[in-house]
Amino acid sequence: MTNQQPGHGDIDPYARMRAVPSFALMSTDIQDGEPLPAEQYGEAAGGSNRSPQLSWSGFPAATKSFAVTCFDPDAPTGSGFWHWAVANLPATTRELPAGAGALAGTPGSELLPAEAVTMPNERRQRAFTGAAPPQGTGVHHYWFVVHALDVEHLEIDPELTPAVMGFMMRESTLARAVIVATGEYGQAD
Repeated sequence: MTNQQPGHGDIDPYARMRAVPSFALMSTDIQDGEPLPAEQYGEAAGGSNRSPQLSWSGFPAATKSFAVTCFDPDAPTGSGFWHWAVANLPATTRELPAGAGALAGTPGSELLPAEAVTMPNERRQRAFTGAAPPQGTGVHHYWFVVHALDVEHLEIDPELTPAVMGFMMRESTLARAVIVATGEYGQAD
């Protein structure tokens, strides 16, 4: 079954989840429906592995925390590719600066709030990993999502996967804000 959402590729990874309201997500680095800049590609693909700046507003008043994810449902894996997943951002968080997804101990890693928990991505790194679509796989869609949650923090083992995090927050999600950027092989060169 293929889910259609205009401008966002053939697959909507949230189509089978409980419907929730949306709120505003903005970025100085990425734009909905537009190609990713080189900085958001992986180093091997000509980029910098730099997570984009994200800011949000208009979320429900009952929000007690946020989670941020980046997922590519078009990856030729049969299960997509998780580029980034951060849980337990305090409700006072309204923005993540560019580079906040840096690997612990590297420049930028101090940009996340102390309470935040970064889950291992598909490369098993607690960081943002940039786009690197394989040759011949067409246009990929990178779903940057801020999830407004009704819990102060998720009780989650930091060794678990972003998919498990998604399962654990499914009933706590009050609203989602989404930017879907695109990427193709060789686009960052």
